[in-house]
Amino acid sequence: MNAVTTNVRKDGSVSILVVNAGSSSVKFGLFRFDTLEPVARGVLDWGAIEQNSGADRAVLTLTPQSGEPLRRELDAPDYRHGVIAALAVLEQAGYTAAGSEIRVTGHRLIHGGEEIRRPVRIDAAMKETIARYAHLAPLHIPPGLEAVAATEAALPGVPQVGVFDTAFFADVPPHAYLYPLPYEWYEDWGIRRYGFHGTSHAYCTGRAAEMLRRALADLRLIVCHLGQGSSATAVRDGVAVTNTMGYTPLEGFMMGTRCGTVDPGILLHVQREHGLSVEQLDDVLHHKSGLLGLSGISSDFRRVEAAAADGHRRARLALDVYAYRVRTTIGALAAAIGGVDAVVFTGGIGENSAWLRSEACRGLEFLGLRLDDSRNADCRPDADISAADAPVRVLVIHTREDLMIAREARRLVS
Repeated sequence: MNAVTTNVRKDGSVSILVVNAGSSSVKFGLFRFDTLEPVARGVLDWGAIEQNSGADRAVLTLTPQSGEPLRRELDAPDYRHGVIAALAVLEQAGYTAAGSEIRVTGHRLIHGGEEIRRPVRIDAAMKETIARYAHLAPLHIPPGLEAVAATEAALPGVPQVGVFDTAFFADVPPHAYLYPLPYEWYEDWGIRRYGFHGTSHAYCTGRAAEMLRRALADLRLIVCHLGQGSSATAVRDGVAVTNTMGYTPLEGFMMGTRCGTVDPGILLHVQREHGLSVEQLDDVLHHKSGLLGLSGISSDFRRVEAAAADGHRRARLALDVYAYRVRTTIGALAAAIGGVDAVVFTGGIGENSAWLRSEACRGLEFLGLRLDDSRNADCRPDADISAADAPVRVLVIHTREDLMIAREARRLVS
């Protein structure tokens, strides 16, 4: 595997590379080091390949800040090979081409337990520490570490910085993060609620304050990050009070393939009465539940929504369950922070599904939520879709995890 040349931009500027390895895709961002101005973005998506093309290929889409996007199908049998191939295309296509230096690479990493609650430089010892938490986020930490290895191989000598989703929840109080289990499980095994999507929730918290022109110290927010993975956070005075994900990213909302919160007695029952092994149960809960499990069609919200519109009964049922869980969670989180001043929708579903936003807010008029139907239908983030006289604002915000990671990466190497 050849290293990618880091002296790659004609204007001689110094850049920050951001790598966000998710459960089914890897997102890239290139930012100017001095201004944090975005230069280009990319997505390496295994899900964009037709099934008969095989799972060892992925589609890379690169979009410069100005100019035409590029789409290319790559050999990508795993995250490491995929990321290296994508970085090579970045160079060849001129998105990072001729004359600059990549000063630092920032990675979105999911879980650092109670050991890592801030951005860190990634070295061999830190990779071993992160790997210890792989069982808590099996869809994210292994790909994240593969992406780190890939960028180390492609960009030798460039510092690697990790930014952790759990960091935003460092100030959640014990009464919110402890489970009603034997206390020794927390003391000895670290079993507690951690919370996830913190980078997105942190960005949307700050952006909501800007849009509302209010100080964070004067705001009660509920941020709903809804995508292939989904969670909600209650924020009071700029500090996270709780998050719907827990010890792992499996708790909370139903998601694309993850079940979300279920009665733990069900898990005991199917093991005891139906003979499911721990490995089988793990596979079902992470990969065969959620939208996919209920609809029987897809884990992609857009495909399920289209099928429901065509009259598919189980697709409609899956959407109704999804919206119901978002709606009831908003109500519960409002109680946790003593009311709410604004609800934020973000993530691929939160930003793009007008139906979901409408259904999630339906019945919450008693909290002060009322949507303007035309604003909701026509909105482009960042937007306020509330009725003009509604006491609680409903905002749709395009999340910028990549910008948050770039900002932290620059701070750490500066």
